[in-house]
Amino acid sequence: MGLFSFLKSKFGKKSEEKPEQSSSLQTYEKGMAKSRRAFASRLDELGKRYARVNEEYFEELEQILIESDVGVELSIRLIEQLLDKSEKEHITEPKKIADELVDLMFVDYATKGESIENEIQFAESGPTVLLVVGVNGVGKTTSIAKLAYRYLHMGKKVMLVAGDTFRAGAVEQLKIWADRLGCPIITGKENGDPASVAYEGVQFAKKNNIDLVIVDTAGRQQTKSNLMQELGKISRVIGKEIEGAPHETFLIIDGTTGQNGVLQAKAFKEVANLTGIVITKMDGTSKGGIILSIRDELGVPVRFIGLGERMEDLQEFDLDKYLYGLLLGEESND
Repeated sequence: MGLFSFLKSKFGKKSEEKPEQSSSLQTYEKGMAKSRRAFASRLDELGKRYARVNEEYFEELEQILIESDVGVELSIRLIEQLLDKSEKEHITEPKKIADELVDLMFVDYATKGESIENEIQFAESGPTVLLVVGVNGVGKTTSIAKLAYRYLHMGKKVMLVAGDTFRAGAVEQLKIWADRLGCPIITGKENGDPASVAYEGVQFAKKNNIDLVIVDTAGRQQTKSNLMQELGKISRVIGKEIEGAPHETFLIIDGTTGQNGVLQAKAFKEVANLTGIVITKMDGTSKGGIILSIRDELGVPVRFIGLGERMEDLQEFDLDKYLYGLLLGEESND
């Protein structure tokens, strides 16, 4: 059974799922609707125009992949693999080629980089520190709030550290979220030293038995050397106070920015030890392939995906549900 058929059989019978599983799948379906209409519908329409695959079919398929933000290099490689498989196994039906494409997408994501643990891995003792990086406007503050909400509801003691002292309003925005969530927050003066704020934060965390410290960092577009120095200073300060910290570094990327988001990820990977990506605003983009592109080019896994505005819409990334939402979704109910 190909992965395409497997996904259909796995998620097609929703009545058999537990309520929380069904809710998560529905969030993926709804959040991936724009991407599905742009990708799956074009894939289906392409298959209907060709009784048998040929050179023109593969050229059009490659264009669909590139325009869906799968990335040029990955798109070309996928097409080359499909051509090779088609020739060796004499596959001529577009539907079977589409099935093979899904298999290749899955394998490519699953085998790039280290094994994937989406949830934050908590330290055996003492506070766990999550450093959050990303440029302005990608949904960094909201993502921090949603992550805090997630772990508060898991019974963890969570606190926020407002280290983005340079952007007007950033500290106030985070304070508003902290008040709504009912969790402590450490702030500094406007244009103050982010590392000093981080130091106060981890000191507070140790004294108050905090489980998770989420540290916001400056999101202005700096020179690479300045960014490296600032993130390095914050990491050193945190590491002196809490062994092994920061334990996680998440980069927030706006899914609607397409390949520009991939370029941001490359830049941050050069100056920070990224352990995961959080993709925001996936419900607002028709280019769902960015997730495959990021994993392919950086080897860094997408840990969480934003599929809507509600706090619950920040979901743990699930490769099966992502591919199902991108390719099948509500089609199985039609």
